[in-house]
Amino acid sequence: MEIHQLRYFCAVAREGTFTRASEVEHVAQPSLSQQILKLEAELGARLFDRLPRSAKLTVFGKAFLPKAKRILRELEEAKTEILEMSGNEKGEVVVGIIPTIAAYLLPQLLDGFATRHPLITVKIYEDITPVLLQRLHDGTVDIAIAALPISGIELVNEELFEEKFYAVLPEKHRSASRANISLTELNREPFLLLKEGHCFRDSLIAACQKSRMSPSVVFESGQFATVLAMVSAGMGVSAVPAMAVQPHPGCKFIPISGKHSSRKVGIVTLRHHYQSRAQRILMKQMRDACGAPRRAS
Repeated sequence: MEIHQLRYFCAVAREGTFTRASEVEHVAQPSLSQQILKLEAELGARLFDRLPRSAKLTVFGKAFLPKAKRILRELEEAKTEILEMSGNEKGEVVVGIIPTIAAYLLPQLLDGFATRHPLITVKIYEDITPVLLQRLHDGTVDIAIAALPISGIELVNEELFEEKFYAVLPEKHRSASRANISLTELNREPFLLLKEGHCFRDSLIAACQKSRMSPSVVFESGQFATVLAMVSAGMGVSAVPAMAVQPHPGCKFIPISGKHSSRKVGIVTLRHHYQSRAQRILMKQMRDACGAPRRAS
């Protein structure tokens, strides 16, 4: 059994087709297919059902996949650990981050990092929390930045900061001049929210439930920009985290009062995953940028 065979197998499982897997692995498709056939012959079981336009894992493939991923991850960690014994400050870190944070927080977190650490490559993957957690487990993401807490005994949550929620009202709304407003005072308002899957929506719904109010959702979007445009058109009200508070025509941002009107943002890592020197350096930069002490749970 060869390492490249395991890598090709994981690529096909991830991409869903032999064609895309060969493109990702930069190898000719016939060669990749041949190596998968050799792997199946050695294991004595078919790992994929070859369909006309896709490749689906068989029951044997599903059982073998987590073991193949673990072997590749442990090999990569061992390689990284040995290379770091030379003391070189270099490497690659893949950071997964949720969309409601990425555009606002990344410039602050990565400010000057490339200049100070030119041999460390930082790659960014933006997606919703469930996808980031899956990639964290798969080893294709090293660090996830998301709303906390995220449960799981295999996960480590480290808080970077806590931020308040702001109500977004049309500028002609009767409460637009208020210094602050509670969630219960928005109970009868038509609410514009992010779609399901976005963790800020989950955080806001949780805050509403704790305040004993149920928002009347009339519109959902995958982007804050669309939600703000609808608010400015007078279609309803919404809420955003503090980092998203920026001047927007037709909108007024009012701090939401109450002890539940905030969320915690932090780093999520795997408890038993080896942290490379590059990862440790980047995580320190993130803590320093947010003025956060090192606290893990």
